[in-house]
Amino acid sequence: MPDRGAPQIYSIAAHRGFADALVAGLVPRYAEPDFGLARLTLLLPSRRAVRTVTEAMIRHSGAGMLLPRMAVVGDIDLDETLGPLLDPLGAADVPPAADPTRRWLRLADHLRTVEGDAAGEGPALLRRAFEIGRTMDRLAVEGIAPVDLMSDEVIGIVGELAEHWRDATRTFLMVQQYWIADLAARGEVDGPERRNRLFDHAAQRWSGAAPASPIVAAGVTSASPALARLLRVVSQLPRGAVILPDLDLSLDAEVWAALGTAGSPAEPGDPPFGRGDAVAHPQYHLKLLLNRMGIARDEVQPWHRAGLAAAPPERSRAISNLFLPAEPSARWNRLEAKERRLAGVRLMESATPAGEASAIAVLIRQALEVPERRVALITPDRNLAGRIVAQLARWGIVADDTAGRPLPQTAAARVLLLLAEVIAEQAAPVLLIALLTHPLVAAGEGRAAWLENARTLDLALRGPRPGPGLAPLRVKAEASDLLAWWAGVEAVLAPLMALSAQTPLAQLIDALAAAGEALCGEGLWSRPDGRALAQFVEELREAARQVNTRLDPADLHSVLRDAMDRVSVRPPWGGHPRVSIYGLLEARMSRADLVICGGLVEGIWPASPTPDALLPPALLRALSVPGADFRIGLSAHDLAAALGSPEVVLSWARRDEGSPVIPSRFVLRVKAMLGDKAARDMAEQDAVRLARMLDDPPPAPPYPRPQPMPDDAQRKVALSVTGLDRLRGDPYQFYANAILRLRSLDGLDAEPSAAWKGTAVHAILDRWHKAGEPAGMLRVTAETVMDEMSAHPLMRALWRPRLLAGLDWIGEEIASQRGEGRVGLATEADGAIDWRGVRLHGRADRIDRCADGILAVVDYKTGQPPSARRVEEGFALQLGLIGLIASRGGFKDIAGEAERFEYWSLAKRPGQDRFGYSAEPVLEGPKKSGIPRDRFLAETARYLDDALDRWILGDEPFTARLNPDLPGYADYDQLMRLDEWIAQLGSRTQDPA
Repeated sequence: MPDRGAPQIYSIAAHRGFADALVAGLVPRYAEPDFGLARLTLLLPSRRAVRTVTEAMIRHSGAGMLLPRMAVVGDIDLDETLGPLLDPLGAADVPPAADPTRRWLRLADHLRTVEGDAAGEGPALLRRAFEIGRTMDRLAVEGIAPVDLMSDEVIGIVGELAEHWRDATRTFLMVQQYWIADLAARGEVDGPERRNRLFDHAAQRWSGAAPASPIVAAGVTSASPALARLLRVVSQLPRGAVILPDLDLSLDAEVWAALGTAGSPAEPGDPPFGRGDAVAHPQYHLKLLLNRMGIARDEVQPWHRAGLAAAPPERSRAISNLFLPAEPSARWNRLEAKERRLAGVRLMESATPAGEASAIAVLIRQALEVPERRVALITPDRNLAGRIVAQLARWGIVADDTAGRPLPQTAAARVLLLLAEVIAEQAAPVLLIALLTHPLVAAGEGRAAWLENARTLDLALRGPRPGPGLAPLRVKAEASDLLAWWAGVEAVLAPLMALSAQTPLAQLIDALAAAGEALCGEGLWSRPDGRALAQFVEELREAARQVNTRLDPADLHSVLRDAMDRVSVRPPWGGHPRVSIYGLLEARMSRADLVICGGLVEGIWPASPTPDALLPPALLRALSVPGADFRIGLSAHDLAAALGSPEVVLSWARRDEGSPVIPSRFVLRVKAMLGDKAARDMAEQDAVRLARMLDDPPPAPPYPRPQPMPDDAQRKVALSVTGLDRLRGDPYQFYANAILRLRSLDGLDAEPSAAWKGTAVHAILDRWHKAGEPAGMLRVTAETVMDEMSAHPLMRALWRPRLLAGLDWIGEEIASQRGEGRVGLATEADGAIDWRGVRLHGRADRIDRCADGILAVVDYKTGQPPSARRVEEGFALQLGLIGLIASRGGFKDIAGEAERFEYWSLAKRPGQDRFGYSAEPVLEGPKKSGIPRDRFLAETARYLDDALDRWILGDEPFTARLNPDLPGYADYDQLMRLDEWIAQLGSRTQDPA
């Protein structure tokens, strides 16, 4: 072994496979008889890396072996803590870390103290507080002490900035000072600061007395100064070593220099990061790490072991050339073929994200056909990963997404979020039904009965939104015989709806958790997502109680959603043993025979750089903090590591869900380096074609125009006065409604339909008429009826003015008619007669007797009435049919001949601004369309007989859209599959033959 003091730094090339190559080299170096690697301590970057290395050791040993002690350095981005090796009980002189949730809430208080009312309220305030905390952590990781922000250099830079940057920086500094005072009072430090101190503690301990057993750091690439100091010490320990992933030792010296200063300025006083630094290069962060360790690249030695899944050696050279900085990349056209060959790499372009997911699933399915072949998908796109998991399920392949799912997307968290939304939206129907039918609610033996009641309530709530709160819902439940069941639901929701403004956040969470548990029982907290939710709730509740944070209940959903989005729920061990789905962080150090890099589009891989919202770039550069583009370099390094696999597929889609997208800059580099012909030769076409064949079966034959032919018994149904119009205009609609008895449902929270408004108007006028009240009471009656219908205040506010204006006209019209001797006989009257053995029935909106004894039939309309032409053609016969029933004594206590047929519309008069008018579809005077008054009933009877002869008593098919140009009903268009044949109908009608 080398003398102590000489740093032992190694690099495993990308093509060798880091984890397997690492194990292949560790075993001969550190294994001892009977002990294996048990005396070795391995420092790894994350818990995921521990799992990856463990699997590699199992593959290497075959028969089993004693594993080394693996300690986690801890990845801040994965919210991981240090293990006991680096955080021992003996580190009592290092203060404990402040609770991050408590800090978040406390920073919001300090922000409000600094800015007053300008700081905002609720979610906006808490989002800003979180951003402040994240910036503080970023500075702490880089070893920037708060006192450094008060230096003359920083103050000078701030003074030269734009006003908004000065204000943001000043706010940050003041809030930070308040928080520092809090830390001092509690004897705590922030988490990143404690991590730095623990790294320094370990470095000092090992420098003073080297451990008896060897320590090796592997795969650690974080360039934080404290960790770099620790790695320097590890590299100088007896039998110690630092093993870096994918450090390019073959990179030309001039290219290495072209990466920039990387934290090591050439002259004192120069900025640590130059403006020309290639921070987006995949080697930049490794250069920064070496500079902070005080190690020259020439001191790094190659790791000469290769893993089981190694790629051809020339792959690393091609990867190096692929990511050359801008100026050196001009040499691409002079490279020999072997220096840019990416044999085993394929490019796959899909049309849409759905197509991409399907094609990737096909690739995975094909790979599993080969025994022992391992396949890994790497993507930062969580939506794409979820789609691929769903696609694989069609073949029974259970693939775990080890990057996890955001907590809000889990079943358990959705319960609490739905409860919070119910509070915010005052029990709006969509959210309420979603809550009551959630899979975890009432799970168990009583689930079926619970769902039956929930569905009954769902039907009762269809249509416009009722008034806010639980009282209107109780009325709906009582009308649907659900009062006993609803009482239990109301008992759970009532405490939430009674919460007042600016309630303590801890009390809000208590109420929410209690309601969730009352609905779901202990099942809410079971399974991995429930346990993660329980931990989240406990941490937030305790922190809120300590800080005494207050919040408006209406803001609770937004606050919880923001906080939950920062929590990932990772699956436990399980899933297919040869399929892995990783995020970028989880994929580091992993290796498979086939690696698929998905979602390679700009904004996803690499993600769009997000500059710090609080501190300006110039200030961060002066403080030695890498810029926003630094993460692009990390993404490039992740891709470079993946490209070292034996077989790689780079996949992207041409568009996202809404618009075209740009392929990743990394994909464009690959195409540019290879050239057009080579890029075409490397295109993966089969998987895309097979995926398209899976999702696009052979076209079905054109669906014919429906023409149902029920038998005689099915045809002979009662005919309503509105059903005749439907029968003549679109017989299929009549067939679906009257014979099949299918009814369309309004949506939950639907816009007020014409039918709903008509029902309201009829109820108002009927109650007012039967009460015999004067016209001035119409408005009072309207308000009463709308209250009883639980009309939502917003809907009432929008519709009320025109409704009342139309009702005023009706009141004036009736008063005028009374003066002429016209008397109202009935409103909302049901009548029926037998017509050729068929029951003809209907409800008259209003029937009056005129001074000369004749009957006047009135039909209320909230919109424009049917045109006289439409009545003349026999497609709007309601008035005539009511007249036939009345003339034949079909209405109780009403006798006489109907000769007046009036539409009373509450809409605007044509060409005028006033609401309300009367119209008769009668041909007389200057009118050019309509039915003559003396033939009105006879013509109606003729159309009625024709319909009965053809459909009800005849054998004509109930043809869909018999009159396609006639505007009418559309309730059953989907049932008749209208869009599939209507175009063919149009082409046939235009055929000259």
